[in-house]
Amino acid sequence: MITILNPDMTVLQLLRRLALPAAGLVLLSIPGAFAQEHPEGDITSQDEIKQFCTNIADPARDQRYLLQKQELERLRADIDARMEEMDKRKAEYQDWLKRRDDFLKQAEAGLTDIYKKMKPDAAALQLQDMNIEVASAVIMRLGPRQSSLILNEMDSKKAAAIASVIASASDPNTSKDPS
Repeated sequence: MITILNPDMTVLQLLRRLALPAAGLVLLSIPGAFAQEHPEGDITSQDEIKQFCTNIADPARDQRYLLQKQELERLRADIDARMEEMDKRKAEYQDWLKRRDDFLKQAEAGLTDIYKKMKPDAAALQLQDMNIEVASAVIMRLGPRQSSLILNEMDSKKAAAIASVIASASDPNTSKDPS
């Protein structure tokens, strides 16, 4: 058995020793001291869930809208970048088409008729020393038989370069530099 009273103990020490158990007894004697008090209609867990969901519905919706807005802005930036790339390619294609048309017009200025009447060996010597684009345009305008005779009379490297320009003139995937 534990003895609470000790003959050498002072009143203050006795009060200290008995204070904690006394406080516990007082708290236990008060009904519902540790229980959370609710109004008369107790809130069930379903009602608490509904109330919680109702309280966070607007912030959640706002967050969802914000995320959707950010996604739309990212998609808009992606579309704008693609449109810019398409505009660049369109401009490049239009430039290529203009250069091709200019290339063909160079040969139309009566130059073709002159080379049609020349002998293949004489025409080959002159076309060989000419600008490769102009020579290619002229040869392209001549008939296949005469063109082959002229190319046959030319230096093989120059003839190959001209044939390459003629072949690339009809290919839409060529680069800007026709040579």
